[in-house]
Amino acid sequence: MKMETVEKEGVVEKEKNKEKKESKNVILEKEEELVCPICNSKNIIKDYERAEIVCADCGCVLQQNLFDTGPEWRAFDHEQRVKRSRVGAPITYTIHDKGLSTVIDWRNKDSYGKDISAERRAQLYRLRKWQRRIRVSDASERNLAYALSELDRIASKLGLPRNVRENAAILYRGAVEKGLIRGRSIEGVAAAALYAACRICKVPRTLDEIAEVSRVDRKEIGRTYRFLTRELNIKLAPTSPIDYVPRFASELNLPGEVESKAIAILQKASEKGLTSGRGPTGVAAAAIYIASVLHGTRRTQREVADVAGVTEVTIRNRYKELTEHLDIDVTL
Repeated sequence: MKMETVEKEGVVEKEKNKEKKESKNVILEKEEELVCPICNSKNIIKDYERAEIVCADCGCVLQQNLFDTGPEWRAFDHEQRVKRSRVGAPITYTIHDKGLSTVIDWRNKDSYGKDISAERRAQLYRLRKWQRRIRVSDASERNLAYALSELDRIASKLGLPRNVRENAAILYRGAVEKGLIRGRSIEGVAAAALYAACRICKVPRTLDEIAEVSRVDRKEIGRTYRFLTRELNIKLAPTSPIDYVPRFASELNLPGEVESKAIAILQKASEKGLTSGRGPTGVAAAAIYIASVLHGTRRTQREVADVAGVTEVTIRNRYKELTEHLDIDVTL
C-alpha cells in the first residue's frame, strides 16, 4: 500500500511540474509577443530606469529586472565610439564563417608599423596558409564560400545595399539547410536568392537585370526563384511600379517634383486597377514620361525606354491608357 501511495504521489508531482512548465511557456510566448495579458493591449513601453516592460494602458508589469546588454561607457561622437569599443566587426551572413574567424593581415608589419624580421615572415607565411585551409575545411563550406562570393559579385555590379545582401545570404543558407541546392547550379540559386531579397527589401531589380550580370540565363533564374519561394514558404506581393520610380528618375536626372508627380499618377492608376496584369517597369516608365512632360523637363520615349529596359511601343501603350482613364491633358 505504501508503494502504491508513493507512486501516486510521484505521478501527481510530475503532472504538477508539467502544468508549471506549460504555464511558463505560455507566459514566455506572451512576453515575446509583447501583448498585455490583462487588457490585451499592444501599447507596451520599456522603462529603462526601473528595468521593466510595462503596459501603458493598464500599468501591468510584463517583465522586470531586465539586463542592460549595452556598453558601460558613453560616446558622444564616432571617434569616441571607435576608441572605446572593445569588440570586433559584427556578425555578417555574407561570409561563410559569419566573419567570426581570425584573419591574419597580409602586411608584414607589427602593431607599431615596423617591418618584421625574415624569420618571422616565414612563420607568418605558414600561419596564413594554414589559416586559409582551416577557414574552409570541407566541401560544404567551400561551396558556401563560393556561392556567397558569387552573390556579393552580382550585388556589387547591381549596386545593391547591405541589407539586400544580408537577406539574400540568409535565404541561400536556408536553401542549403533544406537541401534545395542539390541538382541545381550554385550561380542560379544565388541569383534567385538575390532577386527574392530585392523584392523583400523593396529594392526591385528585374530578372533581365540580374541575368545580365549573372552567369545563368533569365529562364533558369525565374524557375529557381519560384522553386525557392515555394519550398521556403516565402510569400511576396507583386512588385509595385512605384518602387521603380526613384531609380528611373535618378538615372534620367529628373527633379523631385517629377518623381512625386509620377508616384501620384501611379497611385491613382492602382486605385482604378490600371496597373494589374501589366509589367511594372512599363507602367512606371509611362508615368515618368507623362510627369516629365507636365513639368516641362521632357525626356524622350527612347531615353525612358533605355533606362526602364522596355520598348517604346510599351511606353506608348501604357501612356495612352493612363492619359485616357485618368483624364490627363498632355500637350506634346
